[in-house]
Amino acid sequence: MTSVFKENPDESNSRKRNPLEEVRQGRELVKLDGWGYADSGFVFEENIVSFVGERYKIGKLELPYFTAWCTDVLGVDFSQPPVQRRPLDIPPPKVEKRCLEILEKNGVGFCTEDRYRVFHAHGHGLGDIYAVRYGSIGRVPDLVVYPANQAEVELVISLAMEHNLAIIPFGGGTTVTGAVNCPDDPRSIISLDMSRMCKVVEIDDRNCTATVETGITGKHLEEELSKSGYTVGHEPDSYEFSTLGGWLSTRASGMKKNVYGNIEDIVISFTLVTPRGVVKKHFQAPRVSIGPDINNYVLGSEGSFGVFTQATLKICKLPDVKKHGSVLFPDFQSGFYFMEQVSKEGCKPASIRLIDNEQFLFGQSLKAKETFRDRLISTAKKFYLARYCKFDLKKICLVTMLFQGEKEETERQEKRVLSIAADHGGLDTGGENGERGYTLTFIIAYIRDFGLDYRIVAESFETSVPWDKTLSLCANVKNRLGRECRTRGIRHFLISSRITQTYHSGAVVYFYFAFNHTGITEDPVGLYTELEHIARQEILGSGGSLSHHHGVGKVRKMFMPQTMTQPALDSFVALKNHFDPKNIFAAGNLYTQSKL
Repeated sequence: MTSVFKENPDESNSRKRNPLEEVRQGRELVKLDGWGYADSGFVFEENIVSFVGERYKIGKLELPYFTAWCTDVLGVDFSQPPVQRRPLDIPPPKVEKRCLEILEKNGVGFCTEDRYRVFHAHGHGLGDIYAVRYGSIGRVPDLVVYPANQAEVELVISLAMEHNLAIIPFGGGTTVTGAVNCPDDPRSIISLDMSRMCKVVEIDDRNCTATVETGITGKHLEEELSKSGYTVGHEPDSYEFSTLGGWLSTRASGMKKNVYGNIEDIVISFTLVTPRGVVKKHFQAPRVSIGPDINNYVLGSEGSFGVFTQATLKICKLPDVKKHGSVLFPDFQSGFYFMEQVSKEGCKPASIRLIDNEQFLFGQSLKAKETFRDRLISTAKKFYLARYCKFDLKKICLVTMLFQGEKEETERQEKRVLSIAADHGGLDTGGENGERGYTLTFIIAYIRDFGLDYRIVAESFETSVPWDKTLSLCANVKNRLGRECRTRGIRHFLISSRITQTYHSGAVVYFYFAFNHTGITEDPVGLYTELEHIARQEILGSGGSLSHHHGVGKVRKMFMPQTMTQPALDSFVALKNHFDPKNIFAAGNLYTQSKL
């Protein structure tokens, strides 16, 4: 098939994985059928789970306690073979020859190879990966286009308007909301992959800004800025693979937002290319008062109006000090009230997270086999906690923290935070647990994918909620899901929660939900979706939001009428009709009653 986008033919063949199961995305080889790097992931070999690859600290470790945790908590039967994957039935691309000729004539990169079309047909939600692995994927893009600059983006949009094609912008493909999945549309569909537009265009030392192309990943952005001594500080859990364009499209948030802000606080200006034309401010200023701010009504549009090509961001000097910390609390409530007081007193750890007992025990299982000395120390710690601190090991919870900044300020913050922790019955447990908790974030999705092989379906979902409703919301969701699982005969399941970010007036709550579907259903994703929708309704009924940072996409848009009034929803439709009257950007995200 014709293509002017080439990968290194030797790279795929140098890996142990089947080269048909991996693709090149930007600078990295990544999995086609799962999360993350092609050379990284969990495996079960010789009666033990281990992590292959050396990109993470857990790499090349045998994990006997995690192996036992999988069996004890989720009922995994490792004596049974992994679920067999099925080949995909991929229809041939339907693209007018004339369109390909125009792209080739203008030097615009494109690809019609099946594995790249499949990769661009899905994000990384549970349903996406299950579909790719087990042969039930729906429509795939007919063509993947790789523009190298804004002029090529404008050419592709003009081509789509002239030939009545649909476009879906694609950044890193890390969405968990179905945002890049193809709609039911009779037109040929282009996946507009922005990964070649990944340059840091300019660093302005005087004004502390960087102008950057939107196809750059978070990891690449930080690497480039660090060469000049700067950071943006935006670090979502997906930052290794997610892109600046995706952050703008979903109003993203990161782990260090306490110091650097959310993406809407970081971005100063941007360029959005729409079928109507280019949307851009004619100035760079820290703040203006000239009517409604275009940033506010275009950020979070999830690819519905056009595609972001460039943005100017605030940058900060790299911190002098980075220090991890952790505090153990007797129960979730104690940790919660500590988190609330820290927030309201204006303390600013770069990251502060509270995990419940279920997640704490899960995290502790992800350790290598202990030596005899390690076992003695571990036994002594448990004895001390139970006997002298009166901690119930079935209730204890952990707060992990990251302090960073100037040395004196960091020490002052840490001292005050630990003082507040002591007032709430917390016990300082040092930096090792804090660092483990921080880095665990980056391997969660690998664990979900590993579980699929052994009949475990799992996913996370999040919300934001006022302080006075947070504890009741957590309890309501966990209790409701527990009842629903037992009603359906699900014996082995996990429901855990953690508070990942805090604000003056509330918090962000993540839920992790997993269950073993052996003998329960032939449609585990359908059952999971049903249960998650019940949980989402419980969240909304308990005072939580539809999403804090994942976005809406297709999987949650049926809930949008519960989030705002009809005139507010109609304003989105009006903007859509203004920027894209022919519905070229046809992903169909956000609002189910709009003609998207």
